[in-house]
Amino acid sequence: MPGSEKLRTTCCVTGGGPAGMMLGYLLARAGVDVIVLEKHGDFFRDFRGDTIHPSTLELMHELGILDDFLKLPYQKAETIGGTIGNFSFTVADFTHLPTRCKFIAFTPQWDFLDFIAGQAKKYPSFRLLMEHEVTDLIREGQRVVGVRAWTKKGEVDILADLVVGADGRSSTVREKSRLPVHDFGAPFDVLWMRVSRDPDDPNMSLGHFDSGRALITINRQTYWQCGFVIAKGTLDTIRQKGLAAFQEDVVHLAPFLRERVAELDSWDKIKLLTVQVNRLERWHLPGLLCIGDAAHAMSPMGGVGINLAIQDAVATANLLAAPLLAQTVTEQTLARVQARREWPTKIIQSLQIFMQNTFLAKVLERRQKMKVPLFPKLVARFPILRRIPARIIGIGFRPEHIHTPAVSDHKNQR
Repeated sequence: MPGSEKLRTTCCVTGGGPAGMMLGYLLARAGVDVIVLEKHGDFFRDFRGDTIHPSTLELMHELGILDDFLKLPYQKAETIGGTIGNFSFTVADFTHLPTRCKFIAFTPQWDFLDFIAGQAKKYPSFRLLMEHEVTDLIREGQRVVGVRAWTKKGEVDILADLVVGADGRSSTVREKSRLPVHDFGAPFDVLWMRVSRDPDDPNMSLGHFDSGRALITINRQTYWQCGFVIAKGTLDTIRQKGLAAFQEDVVHLAPFLRERVAELDSWDKIKLLTVQVNRLERWHLPGLLCIGDAAHAMSPMGGVGINLAIQDAVATANLLAAPLLAQTVTEQTLARVQARREWPTKIIQSLQIFMQNTFLAKVLERRQKMKVPLFPKLVARFPILRRIPARIIGIGFRPEHIHTPAVSDHKNQR
């Protein structure tokens, strides 16, 4: 568009979430000129995924930044449990994982993103542009050559050898690319809220299930981050019943919250997450690659979305840093990223779909007293079985490792 400001870079990453920020950091660390665009003025958004998994902590160890990260406030979860009616069990035990950190770190996502951005800014080839909202792709023939972004000062065109869409499940880049999406559907949504935590409350983060109801309580030390699971499309019906009825549903599953559930005195304190499970059939076009939720929106089951997004970023940097520096990126190069990351994505999504359709959907439909399924009984009786879900949640399939070089000349760092 005539009159638009123009910037030039080697790689333009859209979205300053976990995938985009990690990719920007790793590429800049390898010497690639990179711009990361974030449409908001800061990273502060409530009820974003806050789980930093053992595999991500391992990556930070490989990068030499783990000790600094662990100085930030976080809650350590070595196990994850559940209750079905009056039956309590431990689902996953991370203490046996072959990683340096054998736990999930619950850290506010804005702290994690600020930390990674701070690391990235040590490299002069990194630029983070806040309040830059991508509105369109710029094309030359069939090739994507950049993006157009809206800012308070007007439109900006960012021209790049490669555009990476990492702008989440509502990705503008994905929409404008017109890449075909396979939607798997999801039978539920989640109402997120927070309730203050008492020192006498249970310590473990838990999933609570009973006939027609499901609640996730995540220990955030001073408060509980709660996710009340509802059948998709039923929010209006729940609201019509009133806050008092909703509060009773919460207390039915987590009786220890009874004295504090009145803190939920307005629907404004209860935020809806519309659950999506989908995947691009093809993640790339000439000059364009999608990763993270822009390529594959994950269910919140297991909290693995951030883990998958960061693994995508690491694989992308490993495969593309050298070609970007040499200006030899082709669509075949981009296809290697999809080939590397599509298989673990398919496995995790298949497990999520299986769990939501065979267990969670039946919980929400059931009106009589629930029977405890076989798996919770098995993990309660045979603790060694808890290592299986811990491995899937904590590490995943085909975990990535840092293979990109670091710019070693300190005079090239700020």
